[in-house]
Amino acid sequence: MTMEPHDFWQEILPPDASASLPGDTYYTATLADGRRLRLPIRPLPDGRHGLASLIINQASFAVLDALATDLAAHLADFEPDVVVGLPTLGLTLAAEVARKLGHTRYVPLGTSRKFWYAEALSVPLSSVTTPDQVKRLYMDPRMLPLLQGRRVALIDDVISSGRSIRAGLSLLEALGIRPVVLGAAMLQSDRWRDQASAEGWSSLVRGCFTTPLLERNPQGRWC
Repeated sequence: MTMEPHDFWQEILPPDASASLPGDTYYTATLADGRRLRLPIRPLPDGRHGLASLIINQASFAVLDALATDLAAHLADFEPDVVVGLPTLGLTLAAEVARKLGHTRYVPLGTSRKFWYAEALSVPLSSVTTPDQVKRLYMDPRMLPLLQGRRVALIDDVISSGRSIRAGLSLLEALGIRPVVLGAAMLQSDRWRDQASAEGWSSLVRGCFTTPLLERNPQGRWC
């Protein structure tokens, strides 16, 4: 089956929808209720490996709603009082998850330093999709009263290398805040797991689905 780039992330498929086959240009992820979502495969620079991709702010509202509903169900048992979102794409998901949990607002972190921000309330930030760009992750000081002494859920769109979620953890922990749960729509391969285990946060992670590190076979097909 051939899909155009703009076709991805637009439809949640029923459980009986066909899964991807080796050689397809997409990977089919499965949600907890059995429904499916087709994700494009992005080749990595080595030319041999690839990863399923999710750009959640390009998804249809129906797909965003389904992912937020699924993730909120995973987080509900932790009884978070407040949701914190990581930039950039994590903000789209975090806002919807907060709504699904019955919250009236959420706390967005940012990479744009407003003039009233304090440099002490920031940490370096990079991600797997922008490895050569090191920004800073900021907390608006006016948001601190919403977090102190509360049960916090920290949300990103994807956990891949773990760099973004670790930056969020570092910033919150510098403020004396330890999230009770870490959420993402997609857990992209297992590259983040060893470091997460070593640092003691792997057991806090919840996601809608996990996707593998894919490899081209000798015939050039993904498997």
